[in-house]
Amino acid sequence: MYLYGASGHAKVIREIIESQGEQVEALFDDNPNVEKFQELPVLHQYHGESPLIISIGSNLIRKKLAATLQATYATGIAASAIVSPRVTIGEGTVIMQGAIIQGDTQVGKHCIINTGASLDHECIIGDFAHISPHATLCGNVSIGEGTWVGAGTTVIQGVTIGKWCVIGAGSVVTHDVPDGWLAVGNRCKQIKQIRQY
Repeated sequence: MYLYGASGHAKVIREIIESQGEQVEALFDDNPNVEKFQELPVLHQYHGESPLIISIGSNLIRKKLAATLQATYATGIAASAIVSPRVTIGEGTVIMQGAIIQGDTQVGKHCIINTGASLDHECIIGDFAHISPHATLCGNVSIGEGTWVGAGTTVIQGVTIGKWCVIGAGSVVTHDVPDGWLAVGNRCKQIKQIRQY
């Protein structure tokens, strides 16, 4: 197993891989000054080594790398996560320690379902999305591609959040949010458009 990105995010993913009974052989990183990650080698030329997980927190960077790297991607599911057998999970996605994902939820490619996040039944998570630590998505919530749901946020059942949005930490989202907005607060309000479509 290989990781692309030698930063703090990779530390957590490494432990997830080890909880699955596998080992990380090496990491790749674009920074030529980084030669070691913990005790593992950091390489700077990628030649298709697989299976691979992109271990970078930025949703946009994960998308760009996934479009250019010629890799076979793995998924990482922490041993302490509770994941229904009726969940679908896309390649490159990581489910972190203590996360709960309930039945008939669909999680896209290269997503981060972070520590202690809770996704109830029939949620849909778009590719490259990040559900931050201890965020709660009630049933039938839809999260668009590339959207970042901040730590401790609650999204009420049936709400749709569009693509490439940022939802501020601790928000309570009771209404739909269109594509490309920063929205924060309890109750959550659209603050400004951060990406055009």
